[in-house]
Amino acid sequence: MPKMNSATAQGKSKSIHSAKVVAARAAALLASAHRKSPTELLPMPERVHGREELRARTARWRAAGESIALVPTMGALHEGHLALVRRAAELAPHVVVSIFVNPTQFAPNEDFGRYPRTLEADVAALEATPAELVYAPDAETMYPEGFSTRVVPQGGPADGLESITRPHFFGGVATIVTKLFNQVQPDIALFGEKDYQQLRVVERMARDLDLGVRVIGVPTLRESDGLALSSRNRYLSFSERHLAPVLHRALADAAAEIAGGAPIAAVLAEARRALDMSGFTVDYFEARHAETLAPIASPAEGPIRLLAAAKLGSTRLIDNLAVPAPAH
Repeated sequence: MPKMNSATAQGKSKSIHSAKVVAARAAALLASAHRKSPTELLPMPERVHGREELRARTARWRAAGESIALVPTMGALHEGHLALVRRAAELAPHVVVSIFVNPTQFAPNEDFGRYPRTLEADVAALEATPAELVYAPDAETMYPEGFSTRVVPQGGPADGLESITRPHFFGGVATIVTKLFNQVQPDIALFGEKDYQQLRVVERMARDLDLGVRVIGVPTLRESDGLALSSRNRYLSFSERHLAPVLHRALADAAAEIAGGAPIAAVLAEARRALDMSGFTVDYFEARHAETLAPIASPAEGPIRLLAAAKLGSTRLIDNLAVPAPAH
C-alpha cells in the first residue's frame, strides 16, 4: 500500500472531521424534540483561543457561502446556554460559542473575582450540542495593553433598570459584544431573554451601528419551581435556593393582575412590598414597553414586559415576564 503524504493525511483528517460535524448536526436537529441520553454524545467541538485561528476557521465557512451563528457566553454553562446553541443550529449550519468572562461589565464591588470559570466542563457540556467551534480568548486578546475604546449605549432600551444600579454594565456589554461580532463576523447572534434589557440593548446597538448581525432572543428556561436558570444560582445557599422562586411568582402574579385590569402602579408597589417582606432587597420591579423598554403606565400604550432585579443574601437575581394581552 503506498504511503500517504502529510498533505493528503491532513486533507483526509479535515474531511473526516467535516463529515462528523455534518452528521452530528443532523443528528442533533433530528433529536431536538427528544432528550438525549448522557451516552449519546456528539464530537467535541474545536477550541480556539486566538483571533487568527478563529478567522482562519470562519473564513472557510464564509468562502463557501455558509452562514454562522454566534452564542456569546461567559461560561459556567447550564441548560439555558445549551438551548441557545441548539436553537442556533436550527438557524445556521455553523455554530460558534464564545466563552469569556468580561471584566469591563463588572464594577469593583461585584463578583468578577469569584465568577465561575469552568472552561473544561463547558467544552465537555457542548459535546452534547451541535456547537462546532468554541472561541475562548484570554483577557490580553480582548483588551490588549493600551486598549482605550468603549462602546457606550445611551438612551433607548439602555435607560433605567440595570443602568441605574449598574451604570458601568451596558458599556462593558456593548464593547465586548461589538468586538465579538467583529471577530467572529456571524450572520446571527443568540441571547437569552432572561437578560431582557441586555437583549434589547444589543438589538438596538447592532441596528444603530450597522453591524450586519441579526440578534435573536430565546425564551428563558426555568427550573420546575419557576427559578430562571442562571450561572449565579450556584451562589445561593440551601435556604436561599428554596426562597428564590418567589421572585418569579411575584412577576407571574403581577402580570396576571395587570392583565385583569388592575392599576399598574399599585400592582408594582404591592409586588415590591411582598418581595421585601420575603427577604429580598429589591433593586427594581418595573413595567416597560416590551419592545422599546420605555416606561409604561397602561396596557393601552403597548405590550408590557415586567422586569425585576433583587438580591437574596449576596446573590443578585434578575428575571422578567410578559404581561398577557387583556382579554376582550
